[in-house]
Amino acid sequence: MTGDEARQLLAEIFASAVAAVRGDCLIEAVSRLEGRRWICRAPDREINVDLPQDGRVFVVGAGKAAASMAKGLETQFAERIAGGCIIVKYGHTEALERIEQIEAGHPVPDSNGLAGTARLLAMLEGLRAEDRVFVLLTGGASALLVAPVDGVTLSDKAALTQALLRSHASIYEINTVRKALSRIKGGRLAERIAPAQLITLLISDVPGGDVATIGSGPTVCEPAPGGDALAILERHGVVGQTPQSILRHLAGQRERGPALPCATASGETLVLANSAALVREVDALAAKAGLPVVHVDVAMAGGTHAAARGFAQAMKAHLAQGNPRPCLFVSAGETTLQVNGSGLGGRNQEFALIAAQELAGEESIVVLASGTDGTDGPTEAAGGYADGTTCQRAAASGLAIEQALADNDSHTVLSALGDLHVTGPTGTNVMDLVLGLAF
Repeated sequence: MTGDEARQLLAEIFASAVAAVRGDCLIEAVSRLEGRRWICRAPDREINVDLPQDGRVFVVGAGKAAASMAKGLETQFAERIAGGCIIVKYGHTEALERIEQIEAGHPVPDSNGLAGTARLLAMLEGLRAEDRVFVLLTGGASALLVAPVDGVTLSDKAALTQALLRSHASIYEINTVRKALSRIKGGRLAERIAPAQLITLLISDVPGGDVATIGSGPTVCEPAPGGDALAILERHGVVGQTPQSILRHLAGQRERGPALPCATASGETLVLANSAALVREVDALAAKAGLPVVHVDVAMAGGTHAAARGFAQAMKAHLAQGNPRPCLFVSAGETTLQVNGSGLGGRNQEFALIAAQELAGEESIVVLASGTDGTDGPTEAAGGYADGTTCQRAAASGLAIEQALADNDSHTVLSALGDLHVTGPTGTNVMDLVLGLAF
């Protein structure tokens, strides 16, 4: 097997595994209509939703993969859908007939997200108990659903979002702040749906699949939505970058104490897929190809650089023990990238460059680190490749990897080397997948 063939095999495994957890494929695989009942068998349980003859079906939601989920529901329900509105990241639309799509900004909210959220909420007015509302939530929903609390503007939220994204704040912390500043997150959207029955369908992009964190939990009521968001800003040193309107609101929230629980619609919440489902697909594909698999870290978290070094070192250690080749190595999850520079890239592209440093000189090893949603940072790439020759090829081309890493400019290096992994929008979002092949 050549290096090009190894890359092609990794790309094929990645594409096939990701395709299996697309929103429309999931809907088709796990649910069906039987007369006036919708039956869905999620990974952990089965639900049955009755569809009253005089009831209406609405579909709303947000996220980078919301359109593919909506496509699956349109195929099943067709003319039964009375209306729908979803908000997706620019370029992440699908061919839909009955559900309106509004494209908006991610990861920083914009005016389209604000207008789209208002449109979505307007569609939920006048619901009845016999109506059924499907809420589709996937990664990106937190930025795309925009309804700031009174006194906080869109520009205020955008400024804070940018500051938090550049900090070391986790997704749990960022979404806690988002809940505290929103009129619909933290269960408040579910209030708008009552008295209709609510069915929340999710594709998880967060570690552990916490439904209160996915999309900042707009249909998951918590005893104290938002928590102490001000403490998070203080802990990560972004208070000085936070607009005064937000600081005033959070200080007042702290003084008032825990909010009263919100009143929600009755219904069900189901996670249709997560990174564990993705790994199972990878394992099945490897078995068909006759490849032994080593799970390096299928709950990958923490710093990007540490995770990348750990992945490369695990590969070298396994091979040093005399284990046979070819062999597939797998990690899945989401790391946190500290951004200090002004370059272009994302955590997966930077993962690839760090792995390349660890693997320098190693023969017959290729690594692919990529985002399952098809995007990595503000670039057209999903991620990047690395192998034992990456550093050598970079040096020969006059590219300084250390300088690029210091400026968070992994994209420039990988692009120049032809090592970008470009997929386009994938219709799903189950965090990141790292594949390594020793051949």
